[in-house]
Amino acid sequence: MTILSGNDELLLLTILRLKEDAYGVTIMKLITKITGKEWSIGAIYDPLYRLERNGIVSSMLTMPTSERGGRSKRIYTVTESGLEALKGQEKVRIALRKNLPDIAVDY
Repeated sequence: MTILSGNDELLLLTILRLKEDAYGVTIMKLITKITGKEWSIGAIYDPLYRLERNGIVSSMLTMPTSERGGRSKRIYTVTESGLEALKGQEKVRIALRKNLPDIAVDY
């Protein structure tokens, strides 16, 4: 089973939430908004490159656009291995929480 770091898990969940709009800047903005912690672009791309090397995410380049000065976006998606890693992470979390005092969070 693949064990994800907390940041890796946040990245994967953010990619899943953003769907076809999951590229570096949008990932950084959403994680910053939700966590309240400022994320640098390097804190996004370095783990994304590693996750891609490990088959947890995949990426593709879009067609270049004039709005981006003729540059493409690199869109990320979570692979089947990534989904399995997230499911395994959740199973571990549930097992570890068993018989703990209530730590429910109010939203």
